[in-house]
Amino acid sequence: MAKARTTFICQNCGAVAQRWQGKCEACNEWNSLVEEAPSAGIGALAARNAKKGRIFALEGLSGESRPAPRMLSGMAELDRVTGGGFVPGSVLLIGGEPGIGKSTLLIQVCAAMARRGERVVYISGEEAAAQVRLRAERLGLGDAAVELAAETAVEDIIATLSHGRTPSLVVIDSIQTMWTETADSTPGTVTQVRGAAQALIRFAKLSGACVILVGHVTKDGQIAGPRVVEHMVDAVASFEGDGSHHFRILRNIKNRFGPTDEIGVFEMTGSGLAEVANPSALFLAGRDGSTPGAAVFAGMEGTRPVLVEIQALVAPSALGTPRRAVVGWDPSRLSMLVAVLETHGRVRLGQHDIYLNVAGGMKISEPAADLAAAAALVSSLTGAVLPHDMVFFGEVGLSGAVRPVPHANLRLKEAQKLGFSRAVTPQGIKDRSVNDKSGSGPVGSADRAIRHIGEVIADIAALGRGVSNPKPRVAAN
Repeated sequence: MAKARTTFICQNCGAVAQRWQGKCEACNEWNSLVEEAPSAGIGALAARNAKKGRIFALEGLSGESRPAPRMLSGMAELDRVTGGGFVPGSVLLIGGEPGIGKSTLLIQVCAAMARRGERVVYISGEEAAAQVRLRAERLGLGDAAVELAAETAVEDIIATLSHGRTPSLVVIDSIQTMWTETADSTPGTVTQVRGAAQALIRFAKLSGACVILVGHVTKDGQIAGPRVVEHMVDAVASFEGDGSHHFRILRNIKNRFGPTDEIGVFEMTGSGLAEVANPSALFLAGRDGSTPGAAVFAGMEGTRPVLVEIQALVAPSALGTPRRAVVGWDPSRLSMLVAVLETHGRVRLGQHDIYLNVAGGMKISEPAADLAAAAALVSSLTGAVLPHDMVFFGEVGLSGAVRPVPHANLRLKEAQKLGFSRAVTPQGIKDRSVNDKSGSGPVGSADRAIRHIGEVIADIAALGRGVSNPKPRVAAN
């Protein structure tokens, strides 16, 4: 009889190796490989009882299709992220740093649905039921008929949930604390997380209950455990925020029943998380329009336009290698933008320290912020104050050309709603919404359409020559 071969699973990334070694070749993590016997996997029983497959019917792409039914969560921001509400039988994975407010958000959702008469079950593997009850009382949710339990055995959880009326919503907090008898390893390992998640997903599909799994994150902000769990679930959301700011952002990463990259904005208050219907007003609150180095960026998060302020500080450096510090934006994107300004805009930034910050703690990833960041940098360098009623958006290419970006009309409409009457945008945008022609000033009158980054630099340099004590450091063309 052939000897059963064992495999070694990396507990950091889930990579499989045929022999033990000190460092994982996939993620370079030391001492993370753990032995897994063939009989310990979630599919081991099926492998032993393998039988001949059956023939099933195949269908075509054409046919009647109906939109997935939805259950409203009671929080409009969460419904926006999920694409209109929870889908029965779906599984949602929510990750976030410790203390960011995941449990607070979910207990509020459970209470809102329970008050509508839905059966809601909250399973905690990290806290006792008394601790969850204490949090609910502190939030004023003690009267909600939410069923609580502190349990970690997946088989016991599924047996309990299958008894009686099928729950509409099940919260598992967290998946890293769950363990299943089909996997022969300790809780929290890759094998256990994968096996527990697969068992809970199977329960959701068979029963029609919506299951929310809470996941831990690594020091890099990624959801801990095997990547395969993110592929198995129907939706993945990341709860982001900074301890120094009072708002939180729920960002949709994956959604099989709706659009991705949607965000929901919440404000942390003494009575829990409050929804923010107008996040642009929150991010622009307290903005000082009389100082140089600040530009308002009209961005997009999924289908929602969001206005944020990009702040830049350019100061002479006494170091051999000037500093480049970035908060809320891609540092490599800043390096590229500085190179474009140096080469095609003749802006001398090589001997200056550069500090770039997205006000309010917002994180921006889209290239459309290039134009606003460039305007903030040049404004800080020249000492020119940008008009307080002007917004910027556009992608800057390596040639210095300003390229169009999608959803320009939505960005302009949001800017107009908040009182901005002027915009600096790429050329080629149709049906502009910010069309007030009463604006004046050297930085393009209302609705300034540009082709090259040099046009913005020349306009800001002209503004700098009009201020007292100007600091012109932009070379003449």
